[in-house]
Amino acid sequence: MSCCTPASGRAAEPAPAPVPGAGTHAIQQVAVPAQAFAMGDAHDDGVRADGEQPVHEVRLPAFTIDATSVTVADFRAFTTATGFRTDAERFGWSAVFHLALTDPDRVAGRLHGTPWWLGVEGADWAHPGGPSDTALDDHPVVHVSWNDAQAYCVWAGRRLPSEAQWECAARAGLPSRRYPWGDELPADGHAVNIWQGEFPLRNTAADGFVTTAPVRSFQPNGYGLWQPVGNVWEWCADWFSPVYYAQSPVDDPRGPSTGAAKVIRGGSYLCQDSYCNRYRNAARSSNTVDSSTGNMGFRTVAA
Repeated sequence: MSCCTPASGRAAEPAPAPVPGAGTHAIQQVAVPAQAFAMGDAHDDGVRADGEQPVHEVRLPAFTIDATSVTVADFRAFTTATGFRTDAERFGWSAVFHLALTDPDRVAGRLHGTPWWLGVEGADWAHPGGPSDTALDDHPVVHVSWNDAQAYCVWAGRRLPSEAQWECAARAGLPSRRYPWGDELPADGHAVNIWQGEFPLRNTAADGFVTTAPVRSFQPNGYGLWQPVGNVWEWCADWFSPVYYAQSPVDDPRGPSTGAAKVIRGGSYLCQDSYCNRYRNAARSSNTVDSSTGNMGFRTVAA
């Protein structure tokens, strides 16, 4: 869909659904108190087409959310228990950022309009850079589509957060702030895993990471969430609409009833102010339900 998260354009038979509630979800939980908050971009930072405005009041009941993105180890427990195969595995390829590529001989092509994204055969959640790469257990799982994230939630007795829940948890009670910690990046810029250098050719890795970072890197926000912005985009339950905020209900909004793509939140290690200023609390984007890339993951809330 964008420089950050290309859509797959793939087609395959849907994967069988796991048994509901059969699994164990081991991620630490963070309590978010009931509250009203101002949702949306109060600084006019966003891309108009993303629909981050108008700022509007939202009231949510209390809920609990994962302290971290779902990790490779967590997702492995799911696939081991169920035999589930992700969309990337069934399609036979997924989108890999060119600097993360480990198997040049497995490149099937470059994605239209975003040549830094490569369609790589054998790239999946367990092999993020290609078939010879091995995913690290304490990193966020990537190359998971919305369908895959939803299947994990069914198995674990969880659900994906609504877009409003995600933003509320990321803000951690700081009204109208750009980031989970406030309005400004620290002087060294290293409060979040984002791109440093010249995109898309050179990442200096000044923050320590070229691609994903372990889920408990940097500092948690005021509620205890680790890396709600940067590192990886996170799937939400809602269908995406750029005009939804103008018609959103105040109480516990859950997005449009239909749509062509699902909301993703938080930006990723590829974000930088020069072209993709989406590692902000209010930033939103979207992708199709079967798309998978090396910078999209998810976290869950209690069902």
